[in-house]
Amino acid sequence: MEITVKTAEKLRLTAAEFEMIQQKLGRMPNFTELCAFSGMWSEHCSYKNSIKWLKTLPREGGKMLVKAGEENAGLMDIGEGYGVVFKIESHNHPSALEPFQGAATGVGGINRDIFTMGARPVASLNSLRFGQLDDARTQHLLAGVVHGIGHYGNCFGVPTVGGEVYFESCYHTNPLVNAMSVGIVKQGETVSATSHGVGNPVFFVGSATGKDGIGGASFASAEITAESAEELPAVQVGDPFQEKKLLEACLEVIQTGAVVGMQDMGAAGIICSTAEMSAKGESGMRIDLDKVPTRQPNMQAWELLLSESQERMLMVVEKGKEHLVQEVFDKWDLPCSEIGEVTDDGLLKFYMHGKLEAELPAVELVLGGGAPVYDRAYHAPAYLERINAFSLDSVSKPEDIQSVARKLICLPNIAGKRWVFQQYDSMVGTGNMSTNAPSDAAVVIAKPTHKALALTTDCNSRYVHANPYVGAMIAVAEAARNIVCSGGEPLGVTNCLNFGNPYDPEVYFQFTEAIKGMGEACRAFNTPVTGGNVSFYNQSPDGPVYPTPTIGMVGVLDDPNQHMTLDFKSPGDNIYVLGTVTDSIGSSEYLHKIVGVEMSPAPYFNLEEEVAFQRALLPLVRNKMIKSAHDISEGGLIVTLFESAFPRDKGFSVSDTGSNVRKDAFWFGEGQGRAVVSVASVDATALENYLKEQDIPFMAIGFVTNGPIEVNGETWNPIRYWKDRYETLIAHTLAGTGAEEAMLDVK
Repeated sequence: MEITVKTAEKLRLTAAEFEMIQQKLGRMPNFTELCAFSGMWSEHCSYKNSIKWLKTLPREGGKMLVKAGEENAGLMDIGEGYGVVFKIESHNHPSALEPFQGAATGVGGINRDIFTMGARPVASLNSLRFGQLDDARTQHLLAGVVHGIGHYGNCFGVPTVGGEVYFESCYHTNPLVNAMSVGIVKQGETVSATSHGVGNPVFFVGSATGKDGIGGASFASAEITAESAEELPAVQVGDPFQEKKLLEACLEVIQTGAVVGMQDMGAAGIICSTAEMSAKGESGMRIDLDKVPTRQPNMQAWELLLSESQERMLMVVEKGKEHLVQEVFDKWDLPCSEIGEVTDDGLLKFYMHGKLEAELPAVELVLGGGAPVYDRAYHAPAYLERINAFSLDSVSKPEDIQSVARKLICLPNIAGKRWVFQQYDSMVGTGNMSTNAPSDAAVVIAKPTHKALALTTDCNSRYVHANPYVGAMIAVAEAARNIVCSGGEPLGVTNCLNFGNPYDPEVYFQFTEAIKGMGEACRAFNTPVTGGNVSFYNQSPDGPVYPTPTIGMVGVLDDPNQHMTLDFKSPGDNIYVLGTVTDSIGSSEYLHKIVGVEMSPAPYFNLEEEVAFQRALLPLVRNKMIKSAHDISEGGLIVTLFESAFPRDKGFSVSDTGSNVRKDAFWFGEGQGRAVVSVASVDATALENYLKEQDIPFMAIGFVTNGPIEVNGETWNPIRYWKDRYETLIAHTLAGTGAEEAMLDVK
């Protein structure tokens, strides 16, 4: 077929990129070669619109064992000769069209990134965003995504231990589905995604290749439109039982010493894994595509190159040890085929039945090589003028705190997510310490070490929308705060950067400012960014989603007994608010959803104060000077108190006496750098003395009760009333029964 600019544009390449390809090859590419460039130069694979800014993030230091972006996932030292491997990635566009498979294959793909490095996955987390909960499309997407995550994770046998779910109108068409996986590996037993050794055989292992997922990387690098529904083949189909076998086979084959390098066939399939491994190893490959196991007949060369069928790996094996690899995969009843060999000319040569179908220089295809790098124009969004014009004086102070709390506790972003997490197996593997002992971060035993890991995903995208720079700092700070409140020391970050179209100057401004804020916060907390994922084009004809730079963070507990839970323990324990209390109600759930102010500043945040606060809090937690710790976030102080009371059906008697801030800011404001702690009354004086020494603001607000609730001397409904409203809101909404009707029987 004749190759023209229109051919390139249909493959989502620009005219300028088409010209670049011709210059790099010194000739006109054929269709198969053009398809290869389309996949590899997509935003999803090349980061062409983001890499300049990603390089400004702190990518070294701490306890990193590999450089950021050097391998499939980040690797950090946790001591005792072991490392933690972790990464977060998006599967947004596939989930928008086919929520079950889109979410399921997102879970499968991120777990492969972990075990392809030789690590055994021990925990999964997620971060989800949908439209308004009462909308039929949202309910369809929510049900499919949650079912997909639960199905794949439960069958694969890795516990889903944490995550977050938000509902905002901007995610109506384009939901966000971010999946994170964490694994443990013995230092010295990791495998690199590289290729070297002329004549070493190249193996294809795992499931057979089909036409599902063809062009998925390019599909993920475009906006969702009405025509997107016609691109369902771009959504992959997963098989968690195959992946479980592939996990065990890969970990077993590594022990034979036969593996030179290995990489998951994720985005862009075979072309991506062959190109990236070859470029990294400064080598080339000769591949016979007709030797690739297929499950559909008569697949063409370009289809085999771009298919994103799941549960597949590319493996370079030491020559002479092929039989060791074959024996392992025969044992696990998985396809295993020698499809080529390593060369030294830097070229990828793909043959089909002896005919050369494509000849491409590996380095010209990849990030850091010949892939283009762009610096987009940007300017501040016009809506920021409305945010800056916000006046606190324009908001009337509520007269009835309890009535506001009733509405607040039933907002979908605040209400409990039991309907979601009860579909996930959180106990498989017997390592999750948080199932019956809830804490701000999930805590998982780091077998076979004597340590534990604290894991969290965090981002309040409304904060980032209000102030991209500050909002991204808050996302990092809250992740660290959740880990500290749980007894962990923050170790490192993986990020999933979800934004709209980078060609939109206002969107690109959000992106660049968020990167600046994230970098500053990560440096302050000494949590380098080990890697992650950029997901642009998250928008529909209605506009972009909120900027959502999701932070996945890992922390370490030197002893599992350092684990601190968030629940109130005993009646009579004193309750304290630690941190600075201000008049801040900006971007709060209260102001946005109850008062109805859409545009307001990000909540109060001071990075220097936050760092000092967390440094002072960690010894309190680890030395058990307090009995519970729970950070103040969405919903403010009143929601934090309820969430601390719910697990043991405790109550509280509290007061804002002594505070000179507005009542709505005191109870519902979401100013950062704060936590609620409880302490035995006999230890209260020691706690106060310690906080004074550390110069940490604090306020004694009351004590724990056996169930009754009293606020500012007013008796409120008992704890069961609030707990039922909180825990059943999502289930009742999905069932078509409103929360108000559901609560009529609650006394």
